[in-house]
Amino acid sequence: MKRLGKVSFFCLILVASCVTVNIYFPAAEVQKAADKIVDDVRQEEKVPPKPASHLYQQFQGLRALGLGVNAAHAQVNVDVSTPAIRALKASMQNRFPQLKPFYDRGAVGENNNGLVEVRGTGGLNLQEQARVNQLVDQENKDRTGLYREIMTANKFGPESLPQIQKIFANSWRGNSQPGWWVQNDQGQWAKK
Repeated sequence: MKRLGKVSFFCLILVASCVTVNIYFPAAEVQKAADKIVDDVRQEEKVPPKPASHLYQQFQGLRALGLGVNAAHAQVNVDVSTPAIRALKASMQNRFPQLKPFYDRGAVGENNNGLVEVRGTGGLNLQEQARVNQLVDQENKDRTGLYREIMTANKFGPESLPQIQKIFANSWRGNSQPGWWVQNDQGQWAKK
């Protein structure tokens, strides 16, 4: 009996000492991928980046020599190059020139769930109203498919889908042009 007590105690210690490995959601990497996809879909002409300051260049030189502060990060590559993702992205790229006039006129905007939403069709004729509704439906179908495909391709669990949508919502809203409607996280609409 005494021996059974020692074995039980040993098993309890063994179980208590197990290390729990947390699998984290790589939000920063997904954000980079989202920004790239949104930039590619919208294909805006970008302002060239400012050259790095002299002080920054010196700091980078010290880092290259192993001096200075270096942060250790696990490198996670988010896969956004599957055939399905490429096809969805191409579909959205092809549709964007048709949607852009409706963004410019205020008929559609970017909501806080990573989807396009019809804002107001008062200034549109019946044909334009039908067209904008059709474009928005197609765009949202592709965006929803894109978010799910990113989740699947990267073996993220279904619980990550809302995070992926929120990250993309930030990218779509952040990439919106001045004067376009965007919905903030609290649900209020404003022109960017």
